[in-house]
Amino acid sequence: KPKKQQTMKKLLLIATLVLGASAVKAQQTSSATATASATIITPISISKTADMNFGNIAVSASAGGTVVLAPAGTRTTTGSVSLPATAGSPAAAAFTVTGQGNYTYSITLPSSATLSDGASHTMTVNTFTSNPSSTGTLSSGTQNISVGATLTVAAAQTPGTYTTSTPFTVTVNYN
Repeated sequence: KPKKQQTMKKLLLIATLVLGASAVKAQQTSSATATASATIITPISISKTADMNFGNIAVSASAGGTVVLAPAGTRTTTGSVSLPATAGSPAAAAFTVTGQGNYTYSITLPSSATLSDGASHTMTVNTFTSNPSSTGTLSSGTQNISVGATLTVAAAQTPGTYTTSTPFTVTVNYN
């Protein structure tokens, strides 16, 4: 019997150690839970409300210059370019941006565009500027942007109506 009791004690001890180790092991892990969520906002969009028009321009036969069209629609000149009294219909390009109210967005303007008379005569438009200039705010979910630029006119530029064969792109992105 003493041997049988010793064997039983050993088995009981082994069982206690195994069960105790499992209990200790179970106490070493812990869990927590979390929820996931997402908020869908109004997508940002831009639409053109008016095209850019530099109006009527006169240039000398011996020297060219530029016409700077401000986002406000006002024009100034450099070089031998002048603005006749019959101005035509000068206007900055205009766009409406819509999206999530009170969000800000960045404005990306083109680097240049080419105007052509439909033949082989061209002029370059560059130095685009806008109002607002580089960042806008959709205070009530909408904002208007006006865009101006600088038109380079060559000496003795061939008379005619010049337009872009491919429209220029103004891009807006949420910040």
